[in-house]
Amino acid sequence: MGFASVYDARPWLEHYPAEVPASLSYPEINLAQWLEETAARYPDRAATIYFGARLSYQQLRQHVRAFAGALASLGVGPGDRVAIILPNVPQAVIAYYAVLWLGGVVVMTNPLYTPRELLHQLRDADLRVVVALDLILPRLAQVVSDAGIRHVIVTSVADFLPGPLRLLYPVRQAVQARRERRRRGGTHPAPVVRLPEGVTRHDFRSLLRHPPADGPARVRAREDVALLQYTGGTTGTSKGVMLTHFNLAANCTQIEAWLYKIKGQPATVLAALPFFHVYGLTTVLNFAVMSGATMILMPRFEAREAVKLLQRHRPQLFPGVPTMYVAINALPDVERFRLDSLEACISGAAPLPVAVQETFERLTGGRLIEGYGLTEASPVTHSNPIWGRRKAGSIGLPWPDTEARVVDPASGEPVPPGEIGELAVRGPQVMKGYWRRPEETAAVLKDGWLLTGDLARMDEDGYFYIVDRKKDLIIAGGFNIYPREVEDVLYEHPAVKEAAVVGVEDPYRGETVRAYVVLKEGQTATPDQLEAFCRERLASYKVPRQFVFLDELPKTLVGKVLRRALRESAASEAQAPDATRSPAAGRPA
Repeated sequence: MGFASVYDARPWLEHYPAEVPASLSYPEINLAQWLEETAARYPDRAATIYFGARLSYQQLRQHVRAFAGALASLGVGPGDRVAIILPNVPQAVIAYYAVLWLGGVVVMTNPLYTPRELLHQLRDADLRVVVALDLILPRLAQVVSDAGIRHVIVTSVADFLPGPLRLLYPVRQAVQARRERRRRGGTHPAPVVRLPEGVTRHDFRSLLRHPPADGPARVRAREDVALLQYTGGTTGTSKGVMLTHFNLAANCTQIEAWLYKIKGQPATVLAALPFFHVYGLTTVLNFAVMSGATMILMPRFEAREAVKLLQRHRPQLFPGVPTMYVAINALPDVERFRLDSLEACISGAAPLPVAVQETFERLTGGRLIEGYGLTEASPVTHSNPIWGRRKAGSIGLPWPDTEARVVDPASGEPVPPGEIGELAVRGPQVMKGYWRRPEETAAVLKDGWLLTGDLARMDEDGYFYIVDRKKDLIIAGGFNIYPREVEDVLYEHPAVKEAAVVGVEDPYRGETVRAYVVLKEGQTATPDQLEAFCRERLASYKVPRQFVFLDELPKTLVGKVLRRALRESAASEAQAPDATRSPAAGRPA
């Protein structure tokens, strides 16, 4: 059938390292079974290190069983969804495996979300229990009733800090709160956050004293969903991606095969990627527990703190996004840190510039390679060999048991090597489908093939290259931003007539958000006013950094906005940054 045979021949296998097999065996288990086995194999090994405090695998297992028992007492059972709204703290690891232990479904949620973003996700997931950080309670309290939440389990960043830091944390928070009140011109202490009537608040640490649950629960690994991970679509509507226990276990098994030089010895990994993103969840959390690795937890990435942790704990692995490596490279005194423990770093979520790769490898002596994935594939499908042939600008080779082809976006037929089309992938890591969205599932899953929405090409050696995005997705600092969502907020502003959002090149974030705005006749608005308006309604990374005022947006004959024309205009203006942020109150001259 056309050029299908070219891809069916899987030319990429000729470039696999000899140690990586073309096909693997995948366990059909509850993912929590890995914790049970690892705790038996390495009971005293540190599962997490959090500001110096160590939690062994045996302790982690005990906490997970107790927390699972507490969740069961709140009515959580097989198939029930539980939202976890936490940064990278030990509580996130405990809660994640406790839900899986019961056969439940984890809904990982970004702690940076605004109330409107939280409401959509929590309501759509149809859940009753949330595990959340105390710092987000003011936002969460606004939506829990409308979302149907009945139980909120609250924890603090300080809960698992070592003794001295735990004692100092309330003082530090009080000082920061006073500074924030002074900055805003207030003098009174912030009011105590109370949850609405009918919503019960529980203390996380208290629940760890609950009688332990039996288990882990038996699951149908290929059918039962372990993770409901929300992502955006071409319209900006957030959809829940259903990833089964088998999907996630398969992707971890593929990671282990790709990291063959580290296989057989428990590693240490810098957990800088957030667990609420599937990239961090799979390549750090799931992989670590499967292999018995120690996770150095970073609740928030900061380059100087990262190099200190790299020097102190000597990890071998550091999965990340390009902006993390850029930030470390840019530290003025980075040469004085000893970073030579790193052996393998896989960069994803955005293109990795060759100069960044070369500089980071020179600083560390380790290997930094580019890969590719998407939430719908658990997420990794491709990467360059870590200890083999890699090609600059390429996302590398499909992983074991992963098929890939480039197809014509209109006909769905494979195109010849070298030609551009839509990337399609098929493998054991590909999702079950979108949560309660059969039509949208059918649109992207065809005979097991996942249409990624990304435009790509394959060369004669089987290396793949992402050329452009079929979707208008913006990737800034590793975070996915969907223009429609930002545009919807801008349209809520009383002075805005039309708005279009595109991503423009940024040397640090990879891309940044630019908004093109047409104001209503007789209305005025400044970039600062629009930015402040957006910050009240969007997570900070989604807020436009640049605003351009136009008399009208470029459109097709049928009235569709020409985003391509806007991106081209942005590229031509790159040498005139002052033009991107007009200080005028209305339309610029």
